[in-house]
Amino acid sequence: MANVSLAAGKEPLSVDELIKDVKKGIYIIGDSSYSIDQQRYNFQFSGQLAYEIKDGQIVGMLKDVAYQSNTQEFWNSCVKVCDERDYRLGGSFFDGKGQPIQINAVSHGSATARFNGVNVINTGRKI
Repeated sequence: MANVSLAAGKEPLSVDELIKDVKKGIYIIGDSSYSIDQQRYNFQFSGQLAYEIKDGQIVGMLKDVAYQSNTQEFWNSCVKVCDERDYRLGGSFFDGKGQPIQINAVSHGSATARFNGVNVINTGRKI
């Protein structure tokens, strides 16, 4: 499996600047569970932490947040990426592929990114 990363934005952009014009949204941090079809086309991911955004401000934590899309729609909905000051690299010791499961170390890096119009589910409860 390839190590895939999203390049940091070229223009200076912090997380606060990224969300300042979001009327209603969710800020998801980290990774948790995932489900991807065999063609790697449709997927669902959840994060470790999720926060509600209202009128450009983080207003509280949310519980049980996941997002789903297909690969092409998801990447076409990426509208902004923070600059290199926010970039981080993560990794895993397995790629979750194959029968039986394959063991391959992979890494993925990104700065915080903004996606518009992604389907978000299970967001009814605040902590």
